[in-house]
Amino acid sequence: MCKEVKVKRAILRVISRCSPLAVIQVREAFSFFPEIRYRLETLESFGDKNRQIPLLDGAAEGMPDFFTRELDERLIGNEADVAVHSAKDLPYPLPSELEVYALLEAANQTDALVSKGRLPLEGLPPGARVGTSSATRRDELLQRRPDLEIVSIRGSIGERVAQVDNGYVDALVVATCALKRLGMDDRIAGILPFRTHPLQGHLALVGRKDRPEVKALFASCDLRRSRYGKVTLVGFGPGNPDLLTLGGDRALAQADVIFYDHLTNPSFLSRYPGEKVCVGKRKGAHRFPQDEINELVYRAAASGKYTVRLKGGDPMIFARGREELDFLQSRLIEVAVIPGISSGMALAACTHIPLTHRGRASSVAFVTGHAGAEAPVPDADTLVYYMGGSQVSAIAAKLIAAGRSEDLPVALAHHVSLPGQQVYYSSLKELQHSVFHYPTPLLMVVGEVVAFENGERYKQPVLVTGTSTREYARYTNLTHTPLIQIERIPRNRPLAVALDLIRSFDWLVFTSRYGVQAFFDACRKRGIDLRALAGLRVASVGKTTSSALRSYGIYPDLQPENESAEGLVHAFAATGLTAQRILLPRSDRGLRYLPEALAGQGHEVTDLPVYRNRVNARAERTDLSRFAKIIFTSPSGVDAFIRLYGALPSGVQLVARGKTTGDKLKSEWNETV
Repeated sequence: MCKEVKVKRAILRVISRCSPLAVIQVREAFSFFPEIRYRLETLESFGDKNRQIPLLDGAAEGMPDFFTRELDERLIGNEADVAVHSAKDLPYPLPSELEVYALLEAANQTDALVSKGRLPLEGLPPGARVGTSSATRRDELLQRRPDLEIVSIRGSIGERVAQVDNGYVDALVVATCALKRLGMDDRIAGILPFRTHPLQGHLALVGRKDRPEVKALFASCDLRRSRYGKVTLVGFGPGNPDLLTLGGDRALAQADVIFYDHLTNPSFLSRYPGEKVCVGKRKGAHRFPQDEINELVYRAAASGKYTVRLKGGDPMIFARGREELDFLQSRLIEVAVIPGISSGMALAACTHIPLTHRGRASSVAFVTGHAGAEAPVPDADTLVYYMGGSQVSAIAAKLIAAGRSEDLPVALAHHVSLPGQQVYYSSLKELQHSVFHYPTPLLMVVGEVVAFENGERYKQPVLVTGTSTREYARYTNLTHTPLIQIERIPRNRPLAVALDLIRSFDWLVFTSRYGVQAFFDACRKRGIDLRALAGLRVASVGKTTSSALRSYGIYPDLQPENESAEGLVHAFAATGLTAQRILLPRSDRGLRYLPEALAGQGHEVTDLPVYRNRVNARAERTDLSRFAKIIFTSPSGVDAFIRLYGALPSGVQLVARGKTTGDKLKSEWNETV
């Protein structure tokens, strides 16, 4: 029984909807408080006035106060002291001026079927018309009886039941408590086996927040005080228990049950007496879907347990904290939030990479990396991507495409703050063409601030498999094992013919520095003055090739931003030129894509091998496990590596210098894994 409270106000002004059921609910609610005198005023709500709006097709979505708007306005305007509602009709969130004074005991929480002849659901004839205003009920009915016709229905309970009697529908879904409250128990054909809203059958008393003396009148019968527990969302931080807050520690010590994620060390939790339930989610190994986690936490609190939902990092940063808070608060569970140190913040301290720095970075953005190439690129100096371990290459490519410098430094951090913390240093250019199964969860930090620790990048042990290490001179722990050899093609008659006819071409297209060197060496040996190239336009695949051209005093007319054969094809298409005569001096193992794509644009292409790309037969195997990176500079280098080692290794970052090599590397990697 509820404890008696002496009433200080002579008569309370109570507001309610005007339906017969709503009036009965007021009498039922105040039967818990026989000592309170009240005067009832009824009115039509927005939902009562607009019965033409169907609820079944979602037309009322975005109107959470569909049945309470006018009552809320009376309370806010101090024209009433208390409103009585079916608890499941309460809008979420309530208007900021209002609060729930009390949640009363549920009468009955099931749904019933009203039908002609009191036929049960299974006994309804095929094609029977069943009325409901709930999309959930519609789906559940059709799952059991796909042969039924579901009809949207509105109106008071009496009006709905009348539509069964007059033949508009053959059956009707109604809350059992509504039928019982109206004395219509005899119309129940059967109880439906569906889970209902947890607040169904409960009545709620609502009033202004600034009326504590009125709220106190109903406290004795408030289920939330006498039966419900509360929930605290606690941020555990990045994983090191030393970074757990004092508030978080106190909440864990008091908890009856702790729902924790995979990122939390179970052995550390053993110091707390409460029951522990792991509900962690991890890519490829989800244990519980989020909806089920929400339900588990709710049930624990509704059963009276003080419940802690322990989350890695901070509950409100990529942790679905607001989703869980909304789920619980909409069911009238009290929720508190204790912040934690987000992994992105901890990374700055644990790696000494400042997220902001005077003169370098004045803004930082935290971004989810799940979407990979579709991940957003905020306008901030420093970007911290969470949960992007499998999308590192796609994110790097997206950032470059969005205008970020390909030389922008990047740090990839795993197990931040823990003894096994690992940090990998790279650049956007490297990452967009690299292959590596980075350990997860992984944080990706992009920005000039990484350069403060970027010296670590060049201390990493690196294996270079190309013919030259000139581009990688900054690496202080470098091993060079060239896997291919470049050989000029001797007595190259086609090249000699092309040089004699050099003025007949419109373009020279170079795809490597070796092609540049072989071509101009042949010009020198044949006694061709470089002035003979006057009038020809020159295209280069990228920076390295352009640098080789400049050593001969040649500055390319065309160089794609995307250093690849695809980039060259797109660059030529952008010129709008057609029927150009193109000379393509390159490797005898050059991919067919480039000449075929240029020919497809209407150009006449002379594909001219000027050097041979051969496997270095003297290359020796080395211990790959000691390297942090293996760098490939050509597709043939990838082939030579696989020939020497049998397969691409795991546990090491495989970096390609350009897109064509990167595509080859990724293709071979996919076959390996």
